[in-house]
Amino acid sequence: MLDNKTIIVVGGGGLIGKEITRTSLEHGATVVVASRSDPHLVFEDLSKDDLSRLHYSFVDITNEQSVVDLIDSVASRCGKISAIVNCAYPRNANYGAKFEDVTYQDFCENVNLHLGGTFLTCQKATAYFEQNGGGNIINFSSIYGVMAPRFELYDDTPMTKEVEYIVSKSAIIHLTKYLAKYLSGKNIRVNCISPGGVLDGQVEIFLERYNANCLNKGMLDGEDIAATTLFMLSDMSRHINGQNIVVDDGFTL
Repeated sequence: MLDNKTIIVVGGGGLIGKEITRTSLEHGATVVVASRSDPHLVFEDLSKDDLSRLHYSFVDITNEQSVVDLIDSVASRCGKISAIVNCAYPRNANYGAKFEDVTYQDFCENVNLHLGGTFLTCQKATAYFEQNGGGNIINFSSIYGVMAPRFELYDDTPMTKEVEYIVSKSAIIHLTKYLAKYLSGKNIRVNCISPGGVLDGQVEIFLERYNANCLNKGMLDGEDIAATTLFMLSDMSRHINGQNIVVDDGFTL
């Protein structure tokens, strides 16, 4: 499905990003995992053929020159870039506090890191695609970008749903729609995927409550999100533009 496509997965070593990377490689793409960390060990078990089409690059999506350097280096090494997937989630050391404990400085910094980083990646990707015949941008939001949190799921657990997360994720959806409309006629698609919860060692009481709000599976695996991303990266979705695709086993109903 992705033969002859070169795809940058920003945050490609993360919980969802690594599965997008694996699935894209399995379907013939050349994939560049762009990250601030070194995710080589995550992909050691891939086949020799898949590994031959896997590349790594450093990027700090909150630094303009770093994003420009990423795009330039990938185009130089791998040829024309077909798509960029934004699934990185930068945040500061204080991220994760409850609403009443979040400082103004931390709120501003965390929103800027995630929303600002997504904006910057989109801006530089758009400039490249405009000069190279078009392309495909896929941003990542969340179910909590389209609905208020179900705070009762977090009762009696150490977890919360961070206010910075909600603000950033909802804004990313509208940034996506803005860009799709703004780029009309330029052969650049901009879409968003909003996953439901993904298994990542959450406590059992939370999982039980969360799953009770779903229809069949409940909490998702990274592979579930990667399958939708594969479709959005492929030519089969070529006329889908400016949309937010919710993948949540019915949690938002």
